[in-house]
Amino acid sequence: MRRPAAPPAPRDAEDPTGADAGPRETTRVTRVYAPLGATLREVPWCVAGDLCALTRLGVATTGDTLCTADDPVGLDGWELPEALLPVAVTAADRTAQDAMARGLSRLAATETTLRVERNEDTHQIVLWCTGEAHADVVLARLRASGANVEVTDVAVPERETVAGSATGLGRHVKQSGGHGQFAVCRIEIEPLPRGSGVEFVDRIVGGAIPRAYIPGVEKGVRAQLESGVTPGRPVVDVRVTLVDGKAHSVDSSDQAFQTSGALAAREAVAAAGTVVMERLYEVEVAVDDGQLGVVLGDLSARHGRVVGTEPGEPGCTHVRAEVPEQALLRYAVDLRALTSGTASFTRRFSRYEPVGG
Repeated sequence: MRRPAAPPAPRDAEDPTGADAGPRETTRVTRVYAPLGATLREVPWCVAGDLCALTRLGVATTGDTLCTADDPVGLDGWELPEALLPVAVTAADRTAQDAMARGLSRLAATETTLRVERNEDTHQIVLWCTGEAHADVVLARLRASGANVEVTDVAVPERETVAGSATGLGRHVKQSGGHGQFAVCRIEIEPLPRGSGVEFVDRIVGGAIPRAYIPGVEKGVRAQLESGVTPGRPVVDVRVTLVDGKAHSVDSSDQAFQTSGALAAREAVAAAGTVVMERLYEVEVAVDDGQLGVVLGDLSARHGRVVGTEPGEPGCTHVRAEVPEQALLRYAVDLRALTSGTASFTRRFSRYEPVGG
Protein backbone atom coordinates (compact mmCIF):
# COMPACT_ATOMS: atom_id res chain seq x y z
CA MET A 1 0.00 0.00 0.00
CA ARG A 2 1.35 3.41 -0.95
CA ARG A 3 0.34 6.69 0.60
CA PRO A 4 0.12 9.59 -1.87
CA ALA A 5 2.69 12.34 -1.72
CA ALA A 6 2.46 15.86 -3.11
CA PRO A 7 1.10 15.86 -6.68
CA PRO A 8 3.68 17.66 -8.87
CA ALA A 9 4.17 16.40 -12.40
CA PRO A 10 7.07 13.90 -12.77
CA ARG A 11 10.37 15.31 -13.88
CA ASP A 12 12.72 13.73 -16.38
CA ALA A 13 14.01 10.30 -15.28
CA GLU A 14 11.26 9.98 -12.64
CA ASP A 15 8.82 7.10 -12.56
CA PRO A 16 5.50 8.53 -13.88
CA THR A 17 3.56 5.96 -11.86
CA GLY A 18 4.70 7.59 -8.65
CA ALA A 19 6.13 4.32 -7.36
CA ASP A 20 8.84 6.21 -5.51
CA ALA A 21 6.43 8.64 -3.81
CA GLY A 22 5.19 8.29 -0.25
CA PRO A 23 5.86 5.68 2.43
CA ARG A 24 4.99 2.01 1.90
CA GLU A 25 3.00 -0.12 4.33
CA THR A 26 1.80 -3.68 4.09
CA THR A 27 -1.81 -4.76 4.44
CA ARG A 28 -3.53 -8.01 3.55
CA VAL A 29 -6.56 -8.16 1.23
CA THR A 30 -8.44 -11.43 1.68
CA ARG A 31 -11.66 -10.86 -0.26
CA VAL A 32 -12.97 -8.49 -2.90
CA TYR A 33 -16.63 -7.50 -3.06
CA ALA A 34 -18.82 -5.76 -5.63
CA PRO A 35 -21.52 -3.55 -4.09
CA LEU A 36 -25.07 -4.34 -5.19
CA GLY A 37 -27.51 -2.00 -3.50
CA ALA A 38 -27.19 -2.54 0.23
CA THR A 39 -25.45 -5.93 -0.18
CA LEU A 40 -21.98 -7.03 -1.15
CA ARG A 41 -21.26 -9.82 -3.66
CA GLU A 42 -17.92 -11.56 -3.41
CA VAL A 43 -16.08 -11.53 -6.77
CA PRO A 44 -12.77 -13.10 -7.82
CA TRP A 45 -11.40 -9.84 -9.20
CA CYS A 46 -12.25 -6.35 -10.39
CA VAL A 47 -10.90 -4.40 -13.36
CA ALA A 48 -10.08 -0.75 -13.97
CA GLY A 49 -13.22 1.38 -13.69
CA ASP A 50 -15.04 -1.03 -11.37
CA LEU A 51 -16.29 -0.09 -7.93
CA CYS A 52 -15.31 -2.63 -5.31
CA ALA A 53 -15.37 -3.00 -1.55
CA LEU A 54 -12.60 -4.28 0.71
CA THR A 55 -12.91 -5.07 4.39
CA ARG A 56 -10.53 -5.08 7.36
CA LEU A 57 -7.75 -3.11 5.72
CA GLY A 58 -6.27 -1.99 9.02
CA VAL A 59 -3.92 0.94 8.36
CA ALA A 60 -5.34 1.93 4.95
CA THR A 61 -7.12 5.28 4.81
CA THR A 62 -8.89 7.39 2.19
CA GLY A 63 -6.51 8.41 -0.60
CA ASP A 64 -4.12 5.45 -0.29
CA THR A 65 -3.18 3.36 -3.32
CA LEU A 66 -3.41 -0.44 -3.03
CA CYS A 67 -1.03 -2.45 -5.19
CA THR A 68 0.99 -5.65 -5.15
CA ALA A 69 4.40 -5.63 -3.55
CA ASP A 70 6.14 -6.80 -6.75
CA ASP A 71 4.51 -4.11 -8.92
CA PRO A 72 4.40 -0.93 -6.80
CA VAL A 73 2.26 1.93 -8.06
CA GLY A 74 1.63 5.21 -6.24
CA LEU A 75 -1.15 7.39 -7.61
CA ASP A 76 -1.20 11.10 -6.87
CA GLY A 77 -3.80 12.20 -4.35
CA TRP A 78 -6.56 14.52 -5.39
CA GLU A 79 -6.76 18.14 -4.32
CA LEU A 80 -9.43 18.62 -1.67
CA PRO A 81 -11.01 21.92 -0.64
CA GLU A 82 -9.60 23.39 2.54
CA ALA A 83 -11.91 23.38 5.56
CA LEU A 84 -12.27 27.05 6.54
CA LEU A 85 -15.62 27.22 8.37
CA PRO A 86 -15.33 26.58 12.15
CA VAL A 87 -18.21 25.02 14.08
CA ALA A 88 -17.83 24.61 17.86
CA VAL A 89 -19.63 21.65 19.43
CA THR A 90 -20.10 20.49 23.00
CA ALA A 91 -21.67 17.44 24.57
CA ALA A 92 -25.20 18.12 25.82
CA ASP A 93 -24.36 16.37 29.10
CA ARG A 94 -21.61 14.29 30.66
CA THR A 95 -23.06 11.00 29.48
CA ALA A 96 -22.80 12.23 25.88
CA GLN A 97 -19.06 13.00 26.05
CA ASP A 98 -17.91 9.44 25.33
CA ALA A 99 -20.38 9.07 22.45
CA MET A 100 -19.21 12.39 21.00
CA ALA A 101 -15.55 11.29 21.20
CA ARG A 102 -16.32 8.00 19.41
CA GLY A 103 -18.43 9.73 16.78
CA LEU A 104 -15.77 12.35 16.07
CA SER A 105 -13.11 9.65 15.74
CA ARG A 106 -15.16 7.81 13.11
CA LEU A 107 -16.03 11.02 11.26
CA ALA A 108 -12.40 12.14 11.14
CA ALA A 109 -11.47 8.81 9.54
CA THR A 110 -14.16 8.95 6.84
CA GLU A 111 -14.67 12.68 6.16
CA THR A 112 -11.48 13.60 4.31
CA THR A 113 -12.23 17.34 4.30
CA LEU A 114 -13.21 17.51 7.98
CA ARG A 115 -10.65 18.70 10.52
CA VAL A 116 -11.31 18.16 14.22
CA GLU A 117 -9.45 20.51 16.55
CA ARG A 118 -9.36 20.86 20.31
CA ASN A 119 -8.38 24.47 20.85
CA GLU A 120 -5.80 24.65 23.64
CA ASP A 121 -6.64 28.29 24.41
CA THR A 122 -10.44 28.13 24.56
CA HIS A 123 -10.76 24.37 25.34
CA GLN A 124 -13.46 24.11 22.67
CA ILE A 125 -13.86 21.26 20.21
CA VAL A 126 -14.02 22.87 16.78
CA LEU A 127 -15.09 21.11 13.59
CA TRP A 128 -13.54 22.74 10.53
CA CYS A 129 -15.89 22.25 7.56
CA THR A 130 -15.86 23.38 3.93
CA GLY A 131 -19.24 25.13 4.13
CA GLU A 132 -22.65 25.20 5.76
CA ALA A 133 -23.93 22.17 3.83
CA HIS A 134 -20.89 20.16 4.89
CA ALA A 135 -21.37 21.28 8.50
CA ASP A 136 -25.02 20.18 8.42
CA VAL A 137 -24.03 16.74 7.09
CA VAL A 138 -21.28 16.31 9.68
CA LEU A 139 -23.58 17.29 12.55
CA ALA A 140 -26.34 15.00 11.28
CA ARG A 141 -23.95 12.04 11.07
CA LEU A 142 -22.53 12.82 14.49
CA ARG A 143 -25.98 12.86 16.05
CA ALA A 144 -27.00 9.74 14.13
CA SER A 145 -24.08 7.92 15.77
CA GLY A 146 -25.71 8.54 19.15
CA ALA A 147 -23.84 11.66 20.18
CA ASN A 148 -26.10 14.29 21.71
CA VAL A 149 -24.19 17.47 20.78
CA GLU A 150 -24.99 21.16 20.77
CA VAL A 151 -23.52 23.90 18.58
CA THR A 152 -22.01 26.86 20.44
CA ASP A 153 -20.38 30.12 19.40
CA VAL A 154 -16.75 29.79 18.39
CA ALA A 155 -14.56 31.55 20.96
CA VAL A 156 -11.61 33.57 19.69
CA PRO A 157 -8.46 33.45 21.86
CA GLU A 158 -7.18 36.78 23.14
CA ARG A 159 -4.07 37.91 24.99
CA GLU A 160 -3.19 40.89 27.14
CA THR A 161 -0.02 42.84 27.68
CA VAL A 162 0.75 45.70 30.04
CA ALA A 163 0.32 49.29 28.91
CA GLY A 164 3.29 50.58 30.93
CA SER A 165 5.63 49.89 33.82
CA ALA A 166 4.53 49.31 37.41
CA THR A 167 5.49 47.56 40.63
CA GLY A 168 3.64 44.95 42.62
CA LEU A 169 3.97 43.67 46.17
CA GLY A 170 3.03 40.12 47.04
CA ARG A 171 2.62 39.52 50.77
CA HIS A 172 1.58 36.06 51.95
CA VAL A 173 1.69 35.87 55.74
CA LYS A 174 -0.45 33.45 57.74
CA GLN A 175 -0.25 32.31 61.34
CA SER A 176 -2.85 29.75 62.36
CA GLY A 177 -1.02 27.83 65.06
CA GLY A 178 1.88 25.56 64.42
CA HIS A 179 3.91 26.03 61.26
CA GLY A 180 2.94 29.30 59.55
CA GLN A 181 3.47 30.76 56.08
CA PHE A 182 5.61 33.79 55.36
CA ALA A 183 6.70 35.18 51.98
CA VAL A 184 7.03 38.73 50.71
CA CYS A 185 8.30 39.77 47.29
CA ARG A 186 8.33 42.94 45.26
CA ILE A 187 8.45 42.88 41.46
CA GLU A 188 8.60 45.36 38.61
CA ILE A 189 6.77 44.73 35.33
CA GLU A 190 7.29 46.38 31.94
CA PRO A 191 6.15 45.71 28.35
CA LEU A 192 8.36 43.99 25.78
CA PRO A 193 8.16 43.88 21.95
CA ARG A 194 5.50 41.67 20.37
CA GLY A 195 6.36 37.98 20.42
CA SER A 196 8.80 38.22 23.34
CA GLY A 197 6.74 36.07 25.70
CA VAL A 198 7.43 36.38 29.44
CA GLU A 199 10.93 37.19 30.72
CA PHE A 200 11.82 36.79 34.40
CA VAL A 201 14.85 38.62 35.85
CA ASP A 202 16.31 38.10 39.33
CA ARG A 203 17.87 41.21 40.88
CA ILE A 204 17.83 40.19 44.52
CA VAL A 205 20.92 41.37 46.39
CA GLY A 206 22.04 40.79 49.95
CA GLY A 207 20.03 37.60 50.37
CA ALA A 208 16.70 39.34 50.96
CA ILE A 209 15.13 36.20 49.54
CA PRO A 210 17.16 32.97 49.84
CA ARG A 211 18.22 31.55 46.48
CA ALA A 212 16.23 28.38 47.10
CA TYR A 213 12.94 30.34 47.06
CA ILE A 214 13.49 32.44 43.94
CA PRO A 215 12.37 29.64 41.54
CA GLY A 216 9.13 29.52 43.56
CA VAL A 217 8.56 33.24 42.95
CA GLU A 218 9.13 32.76 39.24
CA LYS A 219 6.78 29.78 39.11
CA GLY A 220 4.03 31.73 40.85
CA VAL A 221 4.49 34.77 38.58
CA ARG A 222 4.43 32.70 35.39
CA ALA A 223 1.39 30.70 36.52
CA GLN A 224 -0.53 33.89 37.28
CA LEU A 225 0.37 35.52 33.97
CA GLU A 226 -0.53 32.36 32.05
CA SER A 227 -3.98 32.16 33.64
CA GLY A 228 -4.37 35.92 33.21
CA VAL A 229 -5.59 38.70 35.42
CA THR A 230 -8.70 38.75 33.23
CA PRO A 231 -9.91 35.12 33.01
CA GLY A 232 -9.10 33.56 29.65
CA ARG A 233 -6.56 36.22 28.63
CA PRO A 234 -2.95 35.26 29.36
CA VAL A 235 -0.54 38.16 29.86
CA VAL A 236 2.38 38.05 27.40
CA ASP A 237 5.26 40.16 26.12
CA VAL A 238 6.36 41.41 29.52
CA ARG A 239 9.52 41.49 31.61
CA VAL A 240 9.11 40.75 35.32
CA THR A 241 11.99 41.75 37.58
CA LEU A 242 12.24 40.51 41.16
CA VAL A 243 13.79 43.39 43.12
CA ASP A 244 13.15 42.79 46.83
CA GLY A 245 11.47 40.60 49.40
CA LYS A 246 11.52 39.06 52.85
CA ALA A 247 11.71 35.54 54.20
CA HIS A 248 11.35 33.83 57.58
CA SER A 249 13.80 31.24 58.81
CA VAL A 250 11.00 28.88 59.90
CA ASP A 251 7.74 29.82 58.17
CA SER A 252 8.96 30.48 54.61
CA SER A 253 8.58 27.79 51.96
CA ASP A 254 8.63 27.35 48.22
CA GLN A 255 4.83 27.14 48.12
CA ALA A 256 4.50 30.35 50.14
CA PHE A 257 6.73 32.21 47.66
CA GLN A 258 4.72 30.82 44.73
CA THR A 259 1.61 32.38 46.27
CA SER A 260 3.50 35.60 46.97
CA GLY A 261 4.75 35.78 43.37
CA ALA A 262 1.23 35.31 42.01
CA LEU A 263 -0.14 38.07 44.26
CA ALA A 264 2.64 40.43 43.19
CA ALA A 265 1.97 39.70 39.51
CA ARG A 266 -1.74 40.47 39.88
CA GLU A 267 -1.03 43.76 41.63
CA ALA A 268 1.64 44.82 39.12
CA VAL A 269 -0.52 44.07 36.06
CA ALA A 270 -3.49 45.91 37.57
CA ALA A 271 -1.31 48.92 38.32
CA ALA A 272 0.27 49.00 34.86
CA GLY A 273 -3.01 48.65 32.97
CA THR A 274 -3.58 46.19 30.15
CA VAL A 275 -3.95 46.21 26.38
CA VAL A 276 -6.12 43.50 24.78
CA MET A 277 -4.55 41.76 21.80
CA GLU A 278 -6.39 39.76 19.14
CA ARG A 279 -5.22 37.15 16.66
CA LEU A 280 -4.38 38.52 13.22
CA TYR A 281 -4.44 36.31 10.11
CA GLU A 282 -2.81 36.68 6.72
CA VAL A 283 -5.57 36.14 4.16
CA GLU A 284 -5.17 35.68 0.42
CA VAL A 285 -8.31 35.93 -1.71
CA ALA A 286 -8.45 34.84 -5.36
CA VAL A 287 -11.26 36.84 -6.98
CA ASP A 288 -12.48 37.67 -10.49
CA ASP A 289 -11.50 41.18 -11.59
CA GLY A 290 -15.15 42.18 -11.94
CA GLN A 291 -15.77 41.50 -8.23
CA LEU A 292 -12.52 42.95 -6.92
CA GLY A 293 -14.12 46.15 -5.62
CA VAL A 294 -16.81 44.25 -3.70
CA VAL A 295 -14.23 42.02 -2.01
CA LEU A 296 -11.98 44.97 -1.10
CA GLY A 297 -14.93 46.83 0.41
CA ASP A 298 -15.95 43.77 2.42
CA LEU A 299 -12.41 43.30 3.77
CA SER A 300 -12.35 46.94 4.85
CA ALA A 301 -15.68 46.49 6.63
CA ARG A 302 -14.13 43.56 8.53
CA HIS A 303 -11.34 45.86 9.77
CA GLY A 304 -8.94 44.13 7.40
CA ARG A 305 -5.79 45.81 6.14
CA VAL A 306 -5.00 45.17 2.47
CA VAL A 307 -1.24 44.74 2.08
CA GLY A 308 -1.10 44.06 -1.66
CA THR A 309 -2.74 42.84 -4.84
CA GLU A 310 -1.19 40.96 -7.73
CA PRO A 311 -2.51 39.45 -10.95
CA GLY A 312 -3.25 35.75 -10.99
CA GLU A 313 -4.79 33.71 -13.78
CA PRO A 314 -6.28 35.74 -16.66
CA GLY A 315 -9.15 37.81 -15.33
CA CYS A 316 -8.27 37.02 -11.70
CA THR A 317 -6.59 39.02 -8.94
CA HIS A 318 -5.02 37.81 -5.70
CA VAL A 319 -5.63 40.09 -2.74
CA ARG A 320 -3.43 39.82 0.35
CA ALA A 321 -4.76 41.27 3.60
CA GLU A 322 -4.42 41.06 7.37
CA VAL A 323 -7.75 40.41 9.07
CA PRO A 324 -8.72 39.83 12.74
CA GLU A 325 -9.79 36.24 13.43
CA GLN A 326 -13.17 37.30 14.78
CA ALA A 327 -14.04 38.70 11.34
CA LEU A 328 -13.09 35.42 9.62
CA LEU A 329 -15.37 33.02 11.48
CA ARG A 330 -18.08 33.19 8.78
CA TYR A 331 -15.91 34.41 5.93
CA ALA A 332 -16.06 31.08 4.07
CA VAL A 333 -19.84 31.46 3.81
CA ASP A 334 -19.95 35.22 3.30
CA LEU A 335 -17.33 35.27 0.54
CA ARG A 336 -19.16 32.53 -1.33
CA ALA A 337 -22.41 34.50 -1.16
CA LEU A 338 -20.70 37.77 -2.04
CA THR A 339 -19.08 36.41 -5.21
CA SER A 340 -21.63 33.74 -6.23
CA GLY A 341 -19.14 31.04 -5.29
CA THR A 342 -16.41 32.19 -7.69
CA ALA A 343 -13.84 33.45 -5.13
CA SER A 344 -11.68 31.40 -2.79
CA PHE A 345 -9.32 32.23 0.03
CA THR A 346 -6.62 30.84 2.29
CA ARG A 347 -5.70 31.95 5.80
CA ARG A 348 -2.59 31.67 7.95
CA PHE A 349 -1.99 32.84 11.50
CA SER A 350 0.29 35.86 11.61
CA ARG A 351 0.56 37.34 15.11
CA TYR A 352 -1.25 38.96 18.00
CA GLU A 353 -1.90 42.67 17.71
CA PRO A 354 -3.69 45.20 19.95
CA VAL A 355 -7.41 45.40 19.25
CA GLY A 356 -8.04 48.23 16.84
CA GLY A 357 -4.30 48.56 16.17
